[in-house]
Amino acid sequence: MQIAIAQINCVVGDLAGNAAKILSYAREAKAAGASLMLTPELALSGYSPQDLLLREDFTRHCQRELQALAKALPDITVVVGHPHRQHGRCYNAASVLQGGHIVSTYHKHALPNHSVFDEVRYFSPGHKAEVFEHQGVRCGVLICADVWESGPAKASKQAGAELLLVLNASPFHLEKQQQRYKVLGKRVEETGLPLIYTNMVGGQDELVFDGNSVVIDRCGAPVQQLPAFTEQLALVSIDLSAKNRANPLPAEIAPGLTREESAYQALTLCLRDYVQKNGFPGAVLGLSGGIDSALTLAIAVDALGADNVHAVMMASEFTADMSVDDARQMARQLGVKYTELPIKPLFDQFCETLAEPFAGTSFDTTEENLQARIRGTLLMALSNKFGSIVLTTGNKSEMAVGYSTLYGDMAGGFAVLKDISKTLVYRLARYRNTLSPVIPERIIIRPPSAELRHGQTDQDSLPPYDVLDAIMEAYVERDSSRQEIVAMGYREQDVARVLSLIDRNEYKRQQSPLGVRVTERGFGLDRRYPVVSRFVSKN
Repeated sequence: MQIAIAQINCVVGDLAGNAAKILSYAREAKAAGASLMLTPELALSGYSPQDLLLREDFTRHCQRELQALAKALPDITVVVGHPHRQHGRCYNAASVLQGGHIVSTYHKHALPNHSVFDEVRYFSPGHKAEVFEHQGVRCGVLICADVWESGPAKASKQAGAELLLVLNASPFHLEKQQQRYKVLGKRVEETGLPLIYTNMVGGQDELVFDGNSVVIDRCGAPVQQLPAFTEQLALVSIDLSAKNRANPLPAEIAPGLTREESAYQALTLCLRDYVQKNGFPGAVLGLSGGIDSALTLAIAVDALGADNVHAVMMASEFTADMSVDDARQMARQLGVKYTELPIKPLFDQFCETLAEPFAGTSFDTTEENLQARIRGTLLMALSNKFGSIVLTTGNKSEMAVGYSTLYGDMAGGFAVLKDISKTLVYRLARYRNTLSPVIPERIIIRPPSAELRHGQTDQDSLPPYDVLDAIMEAYVERDSSRQEIVAMGYREQDVARVLSLIDRNEYKRQQSPLGVRVTERGFGLDRRYPVVSRFVSKN
């Protein structure tokens, strides 16, 4: 028996488009000899529709598309993920389409309600196992979080399943695939059943789905692994002999990616999908001659193509000549449209206008932020005029401690590096240059600086980034206390300062644009902290 895995990129709300893609893949699978095809979780609606699920007209439309899809597929069995409204309740469902009809529907049991997941808000849990027979093999259906718990898989086996079919919209974060292997291995060990794990691929707002669909044999070993971050139709062969009843045969294992490769591909895919699915003609960004904007430009070109990216150097009196030279060199190497818009005349005019109210005061962060806001205004003007989305270039480290300017360098539509620490920025820049040397070496090795006043470097007022990032990761991503972080070996004054900056700048972080999630605790749906709070971590 041949089973097809449809590792597809779905668009939230594009019900007709998603149905057409499922139909196309099913016909291709049939032509290749498959008799059964699996789609990802909520493939028909895209994941996650969020509050669209509260609209009855949305779920009604989903049901109509599902019925039409079933009629269009009389000669291949397809398991489709979709939202299902029944008796006034909405379920995260998977339906078996067979012989032109919807023959059965499974309701997801385990509804995650943590990190980026909010399924309890939308769905009611299912309680029944769903097993259907296909060519003599009894197939149990599960959906995503169902395999992260023991109960649903055991219930499926008790209902007679010989093979587990798992539909997933499992979002990416670093090391996620290793976690999946451990979880899937446990379910196989508990049930003795092989499983086919089909995962969505593509970007949706801040989430990116990495694919990495996998087939696990009854011994718990992966025997087939699809590539990451790529749409693909793959066939799984099932051995129907008595000795190896319903056991997948060894096939091809896609090579694993390094941490840097995974992060870079996630950023590229999520940016591409955000721009293209929202219909933007391209992207514009400020190219400062620094490491963050350089990496953002490289990702933008890899995601969208050089013809669709506009880099703008907005030098001030504090911008070093080397910054302008490096920006020109990088824009030339990548072949993007490049514009220089000096901001000194505008800055001088603002200072002149503010001379009276500012009389008797000295140059401080006010004037520094003013430069950033002039740049933000220019980029937004270009965006308004030509339709391209503004990409902000700040990283997670800067965002965490407030080293970014509201309505300045934070102004834009998408924050590519929002969940990328400064130390990871450098590693990604090095990685990108192994593909082709597009980021000038001087950008990578020079001390980082916002260049908003003479002789400025980031380390004038911050700990070294390797220290800052370690403290930030412990506090933000692992919820460690100040005392626990100090016990890790960091100076108490550094820990206290970084934690204070993170807490004080929550109001600013919450006003930042969407950005790609790559860690287990990103700066989007994962982190829901109060802006008004007097809690201070001590113990």
